[in-house]
Amino acid sequence: MATSYMWLLPVTAPQRIPIDPQAAPEYAHSIRLDGDIILGGLFPVHSRGDRGTPCGELKKEKGIHRLEAMMFAIDLINKDSELLPNITLGARILDTCSRDTYALEQSLTFVQALIERDGTDVRCANGDPPIFTKPDKIVGVIGAAASSVSIMVANILRLFKIPQISYASTAPELSDNTRYDFFSRVVPPDSYQAQAMMDIVTAMQWNYVSTLASEGNYGESGVEAFVQISRETGGVCIAQSLKIPREPRSGEFDKIIRRLLETSNARAVIMFANEDDIRRVLDAAKRNNQTGHFLWVGSDSWGSKISPVIGQERVAGGAITILPKRTSVDAFDRYFRSRSLSNNRRNVWFAEFWEENFNCKLGMHGKRPGSLKKCTALEKVGRDSSYEQEGKVQFVMDAVYAMAHALHRMHRELCYGFPGLCPRMANSIDGKELLSYIRAVNFNGNAGTPVVFNENGDAPGRYDIFQYQTINRSTAEYRVIGSWTNKLHLRVEAMRWKAGDSSLPPSVCSIPCRAGERKKVVKGVPCCWHCERCEGYHYQASEFSCELCPYEMRPDANRTGCVPIPIIKLEWHSPWAVVPVFISMLGIIATSFVIVTFVRHNDTPIVRASGREMSYVLLTGIFLCYAITFLMIAAPDVGVCSFRRIFLGLGMCFSYAALLTKTNRIHRIFEQGKKSVTAPRFISPASQLVITFSLISVQLLGVFVWFAVDPPHTVVDYGEQRTQDPTSARGVLKCDISDLSLICSLGYSILLMVTCTVYAIKTRGVPETFNEAKPIGFTMYTTCIIWLAFIPIFFGTSQSAERMYIQTTTLTISLSLSASVSLGMLYMPKVYIILFHPEQNIPKRKRSFKAIVTAATMSGKLSQKGDRPNGEVKTELCEILYLYI
Repeated sequence: MATSYMWLLPVTAPQRIPIDPQAAPEYAHSIRLDGDIILGGLFPVHSRGDRGTPCGELKKEKGIHRLEAMMFAIDLINKDSELLPNITLGARILDTCSRDTYALEQSLTFVQALIERDGTDVRCANGDPPIFTKPDKIVGVIGAAASSVSIMVANILRLFKIPQISYASTAPELSDNTRYDFFSRVVPPDSYQAQAMMDIVTAMQWNYVSTLASEGNYGESGVEAFVQISRETGGVCIAQSLKIPREPRSGEFDKIIRRLLETSNARAVIMFANEDDIRRVLDAAKRNNQTGHFLWVGSDSWGSKISPVIGQERVAGGAITILPKRTSVDAFDRYFRSRSLSNNRRNVWFAEFWEENFNCKLGMHGKRPGSLKKCTALEKVGRDSSYEQEGKVQFVMDAVYAMAHALHRMHRELCYGFPGLCPRMANSIDGKELLSYIRAVNFNGNAGTPVVFNENGDAPGRYDIFQYQTINRSTAEYRVIGSWTNKLHLRVEAMRWKAGDSSLPPSVCSIPCRAGERKKVVKGVPCCWHCERCEGYHYQASEFSCELCPYEMRPDANRTGCVPIPIIKLEWHSPWAVVPVFISMLGIIATSFVIVTFVRHNDTPIVRASGREMSYVLLTGIFLCYAITFLMIAAPDVGVCSFRRIFLGLGMCFSYAALLTKTNRIHRIFEQGKKSVTAPRFISPASQLVITFSLISVQLLGVFVWFAVDPPHTVVDYGEQRTQDPTSARGVLKCDISDLSLICSLGYSILLMVTCTVYAIKTRGVPETFNEAKPIGFTMYTTCIIWLAFIPIFFGTSQSAERMYIQTTTLTISLSLSASVSLGMLYMPKVYIILFHPEQNIPKRKRSFKAIVTAATMSGKLSQKGDRPNGEVKTELCEILYLYI
């Protein structure tokens, strides 16, 4: 296909370039091999030059090894009688100098034959028309290496429909079949590589990494693919994405290291960079004393190459790199080791390689300056210098063989057994038709794995995973630690880190939260979080949330769940119970002693004068006030709770009903005596009992109503001891008696007590020894003081964690003190007289009610006038009282 363009391309006449170092030009840019079919080749023979210079230093492995692999593969194909029989492959190999713009200029050589040259306006000096040297017609191109170079070249080659097969370009952008439809590659794209690197990062439990890319399609596309996968899968965050400029300024790599250290937790650095940039990054890390800090994860541009790590073994130690699965081609090793200056004159850069490889100088025109030793031309590769096959040699050969297999099948189908090139292929090979044959190839490559292409021209993803390990202080090497074929197979136990340590180094933004802590994610950075402990009664419900335990439960020790809150009750051995029980036991003993004493001296004047029947009722109430302590401390159950309701207020009700009846009787007697000498109604013992038990029945009636409305049962109160610290929280087993119910239960007894106190005040003018008026008054005054003190203590501690103990102890001691006051003031003096002064406990002459009242009245008057000693009156009235009652 011929195309006319208005510009005139430079003409490069085919010529054999001498290898003799004295005759070789200073810069040679191409290799030409004659053949029936010419393939183009693009290789980075030299590195990128400094500013203003297109080419830099020679690349021994990536340049010379690879182009020699192409020529070696062509030699093998030309010798193969089964593959392209009677057809010779030739080549036109160019140096890209690792620069896309320079490679574009060079690749124009491949399309010269397809461009019509307009010479009508051009004449030679003698007036004759110009004679153009016919350029080689390139049917396909092997290369390039760098993705940025391949993309630039692919844009030109597709215009002329020249198929291209790359041996090293892995940028995902090249998979776009609409833009790079004539591009194919025998290496997998970076989309597979990025997935493999993501799988490695995940397997290493790293979730916070930085990316570093060389400016250009390879680096930027690789990082973009990695970032895209990280977004889709989640779990890995990008701390920083840095780019290495094509033309880095002085100090640029030191600046990159400082930028990476700004997020020092992101120790892992994902690198999609070319070999030169990798070397300079490692050197900058070494200069900045960061050896051992960064965890390098390199793409196939690093692979298992030696050149990036020479002299920087320590800073590169532990680096994980990946490389498309390959094998060393033994035949190439034998071929390359046999190369010499005399038998390899077709390689125009071999003399330069010879100088570089053996560190010598070829005559006066040698490329290497300085006082180096002179080359003897007797040096031997692998004997006088180190040699290791470059990693992409296999892929270069696979690419050449893929082109050859496509041409072979095309020849078989178009030429029908015609020996050599038939006219259909000799005149012009349709690039689009050849592309269809390339995409259909399927053969076993040099690694023994199938060489195939998908619809986008991509090879399947098969990678070996390496780690650069320090064997000893002076030796380091790449070791295979796994593989990736659509799935990661990583031998973590084979990995080695600093000082031979096999434990996985971290590269995380935040350390994992401990049990019982939730993650509070930093906005926009899901891999960074702050750990917040689940406080109070909250437990860790999920990785990101705390929830409140049910009311009857509390968090367990590590706050990952809830456990029931322990249930407690007032124990008998508790100090809060020992004191009330001790007081109650003393009170019960004392009360029992009084009762026994009164029963034994039941008919004596002292007992009779105290009102035997009412005294026994009062003593029963006192006994119950002491006994209720045991019910209040006993373990709550339905029975105990029932007895608590009954007896809680009943003891006080017995006591104060009896005292109220007695004070009311005294009051009525003397009020009646002021009006007449007739005795008041209902002052007999039987009447007094009826009145007392009527008052008591009101209390019992209230209790029975309470039973009917709210049957007794136990509850566990989790709020009473619900402390801020859940470990101290307790559920209190108690009877279902609220504070209001307690007030109602005791309220009636307190009402009786207050009424009794009022009557005690009204009878304060009665002679002090007359029928216990004054002792009853003092008893009531003291009792009121006790209960006035009880109220603030009982209700003021309702919010205390010790509420159950304080309130139970306060209530039981108040009841015991009330009973003790009554027992001590009303009965202990009588018992003292009965036991120690029996002479005062003898019967006297019985007198009438009128005489008693008259005597009492006269006693009051005489006391006022002072006619008789007050003691005599008291004695006489006491005796009259005892006789009457």
